Amino acid sequence: MACPAAIRRALDGHTTVTLAYVDEDGPQACAVLYAAATAADGAPVLYFVTAASTRHGRALGKPGARVAFTVQRDGQEWSGLTGIQGRGGCRPLSGDARAAGWRSYTARFPFVEADERLRAALERTALWELRPDWLRLIDNAQGFGHKEEWRG
Repeated sequence: MACPAAIRRALDGHTTVTLAYVDEDGPQACAVLYAAATAADGAPVLYFVTAASTRHGRALGKPGARVAFTVQRDGQEWSGLTGIQGRGGCRPLSGDARAAGWRSYTARFPFVEADERLRAALERTALWELRPDWLRLIDNAQGFGHKEEWRG
């Protein structure tokens, strides 16, 4: 099933995802910048950069790692609140998959390529792919509690 256009617009319209995960120390959450793209099978994907040595990097690097996440802007009025809730799997990328994800990431954040020191630092850092398998758009501008869902 294709991901609804309203959900894609919401993913494209934001830049920060808050990832929630569980590791041996319990639940934790972190916020990272992301770039949304479309996988070869038409499903949405999110790309983000984080070191594999961080707490969330270690947790997400485990085989079969799963996250819950939210995407929204701060400071919204409740009557116009728009955001995404989701679940999916994460994995660090390498080779051609990393190159493709990196192109999406730097297209979304051109300041990365514009700053040589930042670009060099981020190129040495792990690039991750988040493949959602469930997404829910909340859009109170369409009516309080309006929801639209997608399952991959």
